[in-house]
Amino acid sequence: MANKNISYHPTDGLCYDPSEALYWDADALDREITRVFEVCHGCRMCFKYCDSFPTLFDLLDNHAGGDVRKLGADDRQRVMDACFQCKLCEVQCPYTPRDGHPFALDFPKLVHRHAAIQRRQRRPTLQDFALRDPDLTGAAARASLGLANAANRVALHRWFLEKVLGIHRDKLLPDFATRTFEHWAAAEGLIRPSPGEAVLFQTCYVQHNEPQIGKDTVFVLRHNGIDLTCERGLQCCGMPAWERGDLDLVRAKASHNLDRLAPHVDAGAKVVAINPTCSMMLRREWPELVGGDDRERARRLAAAVVDPSEYLWSLRNEPRFRTDFASSPAGEVAYHAPCHLRAQAVGFRARDLLRKLPNTTPKTVLECCGHDGTYAMRVDGFVPSQRVGKRAFDEMKEAAPAQIWATDCPLAALQFQQHAGRKPMHPMTILAKAYRGEAFPPPLSLAADPELPPSASGAHAR
Repeated sequence: MANKNISYHPTDGLCYDPSEALYWDADALDREITRVFEVCHGCRMCFKYCDSFPTLFDLLDNHAGGDVRKLGADDRQRVMDACFQCKLCEVQCPYTPRDGHPFALDFPKLVHRHAAIQRRQRRPTLQDFALRDPDLTGAAARASLGLANAANRVALHRWFLEKVLGIHRDKLLPDFATRTFEHWAAAEGLIRPSPGEAVLFQTCYVQHNEPQIGKDTVFVLRHNGIDLTCERGLQCCGMPAWERGDLDLVRAKASHNLDRLAPHVDAGAKVVAINPTCSMMLRREWPELVGGDDRERARRLAAAVVDPSEYLWSLRNEPRFRTDFASSPAGEVAYHAPCHLRAQAVGFRARDLLRKLPNTTPKTVLECCGHDGTYAMRVDGFVPSQRVGKRAFDEMKEAAPAQIWATDCPLAALQFQQHAGRKPMHPMTILAKAYRGEAFPPPLSLAADPELPPSASGAHAR
């Protein structure tokens, strides 16, 4: 066998700590890539997630004679570029550090390391500037006084975004809110000097795009007797920057947020992070990515981070937990479990909470929707994201063909809205409506499955 001398055990190049010099050694990384590719070649469990593994297996089977050492730099680049960090391979892999396996495989971290080294070897692109910092994008959109939202529906402007920034002209983009969540929270008196039982990390998406999700989360948690506060000046968790290998910006964002959240953590408060991607960053990524004194602060913060449904579910046996629902979806609810929530291994607590609603039956869909951060926005990711997400689109339709859909991830909701004809609600929004006695949308018939590549609903003419 050609590859019998490639050991499955870690090479001397294994390192996922960017504070160590070895992490930045390109030759050391190459040794680990060869070793990891060989393990994946022999296993092939992860054939159905992103395109990284089908690409790797095709190259090995049809071009390299099964020998990973015959893969060239361009071949490796193709495999790395196809990863969009859904983390599902790490969730399913039997060889991970999380499982205590001696092979110590973590394919997503391998890709991040590859991207970080490449980022230090090249100048930032216009797409880097456009996608790496949602806080700057949100501030610029508000300064446009609504023109940004209008422009995103104009074909000429979308052609410009595609040609200059690499943002696909047909991608359904979220609107920007005219008033941030933080402005609302301040007006409601939620930002106060003394820490409460929990502090909300609203995430940049809720801050800039859909503040209502944050308002609903506040309502639900406070309705259940939780002394919830908000904090001024919180920024993006850094995942968009880390997708592009920009460790410096990740660390700057993390340090900024740690300055604001650490006093709450030190006072014993939980940190409720609304978006699963953000809770994953705070809970799993920051403690390994930040350096210096921030690392210990990040570890303490990680122990305090909770998903809103996870936190509310932990109180279900306390007298303050409320079941005074005045309305409900009354029927089947298709619940999509986001990949980055699955990566945290905290269970599907939103689904469990939905079971508390009268006459409501949630049906769980575990397939990846394919959006994955900024991947579905890019020219190179828009069409592949639809192909990856098709199983999720189909299963959501089968689970609740004419009823309510739910997902904890706002970007996944956009993906379903565009490619499956229905925008799922956030579980906190569903609970808030049920507590308030608001009516739920009536059942709707779904549009026929779009062909690939589909045009968006309200798509822009080519």
